[in-house]
Order: sequence, then C-alpha cells, then structure tokens
Amino acid sequence: MKLPVVTTAMARISVRGRRHGLMSEINVVPYIDVMLVLLIIFMITAPLLEQGVEVDLPDAAAEPVDTGNGDDQPLIVKVDSAGAYSLTYSEYHDEPMEAPRLVALVQAVLEDKPHVRVLVRGDERADYGSVVRVMAMLKVAGVPRVGLLTEEPAES
Repeated sequence: MKLPVVTTAMARISVRGRRHGLMSEINVVPYIDVMLVLLIIFMITAPLLEQGVEVDLPDAAAEPVDTGNGDDQPLIVKVDSAGAYSLTYSEYHDEPMEAPRLVALVQAVLEDKPHVRVLVRGDERADYGSVVRVMAMLKVAGVPRVGLLTEEPAES
C-alpha cells in the first residue's frame, strides 16, 4: 500500500481554504436597526409638520398699512377682548358675526377679489387662542396670507 505524498505547500492551501473561505452573506441586522430607528423618528415628527398656521411676520421697520376706501381696501377681521369676531370691509363696518358667517363672507370676497389683503386686528386683552382660531378659520376660507395689525407703542 502506497501512501500519498503530501507536500507542505498543499497542506497549507487545504488548511487555509477550509478555515478562511469567502463569506457570501451580508450582515443586514445593523441596517434593519437603523431603518427602524428612522421609521420611529419619522412617525413622531410627521404629525408635527402638518399642524400649525402659517403667518408672514412683518419687518420691524414696516410702513403703516393703508386702510382707505379705494379698490385695494383690505378685509379686516377683528377679535375683541371677549373673543367675539367682527368684519370691516365694504358695507360691513365692525359688524359682529358668528364664525360660520365670517367664513362664508370671506370666501365670497375672495371669489370676487382673490388678491384682497386680509388683516387680523386682535384686541390687546384678547385670548391668544381666539386670534389663532380666527387665523385657522381664514385658512379654511382659502386665505393664502394673513397680516396682523398692531398699533405703535406710546412713547413714555
């Protein structure tokens, strides 16, 4: 019986080949972990992005708004200290009204003049929530931009 002759070079190749073969699998567990963390972050932040009322804030050195009776007369919605609404536009001069009527009138004005300026004048003692509710109603009525009216502070 003849034994095969094994050289040292062959032994190294066969031993090395068995221990350190090419790995054909990719470990995807870290990628799944990162994906789940990102999914949770997006699930938490997505509802926050959809809520809110957009307001274009004026610059500090803004010119006074002309509220004359010309063709470019703005529509002014007022909120008093009790949270009641009134409208000043054309034939309406500080006429108090309920929210549904206010929305309907604003929609009618926007259908007639789509580029009319809409301004909100909130009483100093008005509840912040009342002013935000008016702005939300105006958004529902289709107003793209809302301006906020203020008065210059008295010099002391």
